[in-house]
Amino acid sequence: MTISEIESQIVSEFSMFDDWMDKYNYLIELGKSLPVIEEQFKTDQFLITGCQSKVWLHASLKEGKVIFTGDSDAIITKGIVNLLIRVLSNQTPNDIIEAKLEFVDQVGLKEHLSPTRSNGLSSMIKQMKLYAMVFKMKN
Repeated sequence: MTISEIESQIVSEFSMFDDWMDKYNYLIELGKSLPVIEEQFKTDQFLITGCQSKVWLHASLKEGKVIFTGDSDAIITKGIVNLLIRVLSNQTPNDIIEAKLEFVDQVGLKEHLSPTRSNGLSSMIKQMKLYAMVFKMKN
């Protein structure tokens, strides 16, 4: 699936909920279903700076596609990590770099997150794009 197709799915999923408490609960559920990152990647080297909670993000390149894994010590943040991984993992470095990630605004994530969580979201996106740039330069 393309990044746009996955974003459309997410927008559709969030549109099922009328109020933001339900959307937060959905983010919590997404956080619970985040695949576990390997313990070797839960170190300072993979910690994202700019997040209030701890967020670890690891990327590898397999067959021309970037594979992300991540974790957080905060459950809502874990849900946000899960969304970003769902959208950007298994995509080419170029597609990740060019991704506009419009779903973030379309579902209202930035406007409904606290300023520190919103900054963390921006930091996660930036780090994922940086990983993609490194992989693109290596090829």
